[in-house]
Amino acid sequence: MTETNTNITLQVEGMDCSTCALGITKNLQKKGMENVYVDFATGEATFLLNDKSKLQSVIDSIHSLGYKVVDSKYREEQEGKSSTVEKRFYFTLPFTLILFLGHMIMPHDFVLNQPFVQLILCLPVFVIGIMQFGKSAWGSIKSSVPNMDVLIFIGSASAFIYSVIGLMMYSNTHLVHNYLFFETTGSIISLVLLGNVLEHRSVKQTTSAIRELSSIQVSTAKIVSLQMGKIVISDIDYKNIPIGGLLQVNTGDKVPVDGEIVEGDASIDESMITGESIPLEKAIGQKVIGGTIVVNGSFRMRAEKVGQETVLAKIIELVKKAQQNKPQIQKLGDKIAAIFVPVVLGLSAITFLVNYFFISFDSADALRESIMRAIAVLVISCPCAMGLATPTAVMVGIGRAAKKGIFIKGGSTLEEFAKIKTVVFDKTGTLTTGHFKLKKITPYSGATEAEVREILFQIEHHSSHPIAKSIVGELKNTIVTKPLQNVKEEKGIGLSAEDFENRAIRIGSYKIAQSFTKDDSHSVYVVRNNELIATIDLEDELKTNAKQLISNLKSLGITTFLLSGDNKIKCETLGKELGIDKVYSEQLPSEKLELIEKLVSQAPTAMVGDGINDAPALAKATVGISLSNATQVAIQSAQIILLNCSDLSILMDAHLISKHTLITIKQNLFWAFFYNIVAIPIAAAGFMSPALGAMAMACSDVIVIGNSIRLKTKKLN
Repeated sequence: MTETNTNITLQVEGMDCSTCALGITKNLQKKGMENVYVDFATGEATFLLNDKSKLQSVIDSIHSLGYKVVDSKYREEQEGKSSTVEKRFYFTLPFTLILFLGHMIMPHDFVLNQPFVQLILCLPVFVIGIMQFGKSAWGSIKSSVPNMDVLIFIGSASAFIYSVIGLMMYSNTHLVHNYLFFETTGSIISLVLLGNVLEHRSVKQTTSAIRELSSIQVSTAKIVSLQMGKIVISDIDYKNIPIGGLLQVNTGDKVPVDGEIVEGDASIDESMITGESIPLEKAIGQKVIGGTIVVNGSFRMRAEKVGQETVLAKIIELVKKAQQNKPQIQKLGDKIAAIFVPVVLGLSAITFLVNYFFISFDSADALRESIMRAIAVLVISCPCAMGLATPTAVMVGIGRAAKKGIFIKGGSTLEEFAKIKTVVFDKTGTLTTGHFKLKKITPYSGATEAEVREILFQIEHHSSHPIAKSIVGELKNTIVTKPLQNVKEEKGIGLSAEDFENRAIRIGSYKIAQSFTKDDSHSVYVVRNNELIATIDLEDELKTNAKQLISNLKSLGITTFLLSGDNKIKCETLGKELGIDKVYSEQLPSEKLELIEKLVSQAPTAMVGDGINDAPALAKATVGISLSNATQVAIQSAQIILLNCSDLSILMDAHLISKHTLITIKQNLFWAFFYNIVAIPIAAAGFMSPALGAMAMACSDVIVIGNSIRLKTKKLN
């Protein structure tokens, strides 16, 4: 019997940077796990497990690396409390301040001339350093991916051990002061802890999208049940709502789950799901979405999708998966970060050797100065900024898009969409609403417009075709004076009926009228007793901001195409109205696919569509973009899903968010590389102390994260 793969997500504490995550990734892969993704920012490790009995072994292996696997309940309990790293920082701070200030401000006798007092003050800080950095460093070495904690621990431990040896050898002489660097040990550990505190707080802001989406979900609902012949309304936990359960929802409530209204009506704000700010009127038989807010009214609904099957739960899962997908530019940063620590260790060793053997110092200063410079190189050379550069920007970018009702399947999609040079649009349901309006009724053979309207209204009532529904909606106030009878549908042609004088009436496409006219430019033809009595011209309603979207794309140098199966005249008319560069009409799905393949080979190309016939083209495009009211196969084929189907300006928002996310990633990577290229030679030359290096390292991380957070509110243009 074959084992089925189970998707496992573990909550992992203790990760400080991308190299920590890389170490856990390598460890899980060695143990045979597949589809491994470890995110230090969210503290989650996700992988496929084919044998649940191995789970404890996997958890134990993560513990052996110096990290801790906790459950979600523990995470919830710790939310809002001081983290372990904060507690450790606040514990070490007073000891470090006394050591540091004792050398700078306080009377010398208090600390400076008391070597054993310095040791006693430094020892608790060093123990915390072993707990915070030493354990993690050793675990990362075991996983063959040394992380930044290796640099921090070696730097602080070198200063501490050097000071202890000096104290033991020269404790009763004035030479002891040349060997005491306990304040350096304390400063490195406390400042790096401070950097970790600031970093963790900042990273929380970059992952706020998932938390904010999760907060939309209700915790309890009101369920309606029959008890001893009486209707009783009681509270029920969200997790326990049964499929088919009857729920009561009142003004101000959040809709608990996805379902259908069975009693009552209400105005519902769906902006957090669709981005549409105007409340929608909902009545019996209409669907409601979990997490949306009832602005006015009350109703009872039948639960249809609960738990992980609701739209909101799937959106949250989509955002999580999107943040796991790495763009190409991040893969470069990951490769560099993976080899960075060994390189820095080598640079630190070279710094020591060059300074000790080739630079002229007084004999008493040579060893001390060489060690301090080597330690400064270790401390300042942190790969954290490189590891943070891309994921933090991707998280913020995807989060900002999600709040606007744009769901982007991964960081690689953000990167690709930012580089798009061509956008191809389907017509009906994409640029147009699919709702048709009566543009013109032209009567013939003595028929009147009022008579034609009445015939249209009566006969189209019997069809479910979108055009028929649109015509009925347009003519809903028509008064019927002469009823029709024997209404029948003629497959692929139209509808037929008889009037009160037993005259045969047919309504349909040009096929029914080609014996009477050569003009095939009209939408609908009406024939009575083998005589053309009217032609009907319809126009497909444009979506909001469609023209503005095309104009904005062209202003960015992006070429636009219309690709449709509709007839040539309609497509060319629409293309001209919107200002689209090139129009392809009457295209079969296979022809659409061929054109997309050709365009993709020439330049990065996005395809926007909503139908089953668009699915192959969506999958083949560099970036496929689908609408939320599209067919399921179209949504699955796309990399970007737009929830607000009525306003096309949302597509421009998606492009600008992608573009500015990529700009932010490049800025972050530039800063991270520039910082290390400049800082390492400065430290090696002795112009930066280890303590100052620790402070500069912390600042570099905060600058990168701060630049990513800026993307949350940055003006897009």
